Amino acid sequence: MGLPEHHLTTGERVVHSFHPHWKRLVVPFLALVLVVAASSVAFLYIPTDYEYVRYAWIAVAVVSVVALILWSFIPYLRWKTTSYTLTTHRFNISTGILNKSDDDIPLAKVNSVSSDQTFVERMLGCGTLVVESASDKGEITLRDIPKIQAVRAELFRLVEDASDGDIDGR
Repeated sequence: MGLPEHHLTTGERVVHSFHPHWKRLVVPFLALVLVVAASSVAFLYIPTDYEYVRYAWIAVAVVSVVALILWSFIPYLRWKTTSYTLTTHRFNISTGILNKSDDDIPLAKVNSVSSDQTFVERMLGCGTLVVESASDKGEITLRDIPKIQAVRAELFRLVEDASDGDIDGR
């Protein structure tokens, strides 16, 4: 997870690496349970003496597999292939299942770091992180960041160290 060792620059080290919060997987999990339950009920209620029973079973199976892929497997892959890596020099955002997109925000260019949490997010320990930088992208909003307060504090500390020219407390 995160940046491989060979992608780091000289003297750079990974401070924190993580995926989005697990709450993103709740709806895909519920979809998995519902599709399995619905397809099981459909298999049970198709009469075995029905002339086209095999075609009906195949249709239920195909619809179930497509629904599982679209509503459970792809969201899981999106979650699994999204990673955030905080290093001593940059904040890396990596996304993509087949195509990969990497965004790097140099810590020296970060102007401000803020976070927002709803009541439910506070109970779950996640939230939205907003990083404003002096780059082309300007303000970047990252949703469902786990341990939001710890990540925000660490990012803020690293930004302060980068602006002071003090990396790794040296």
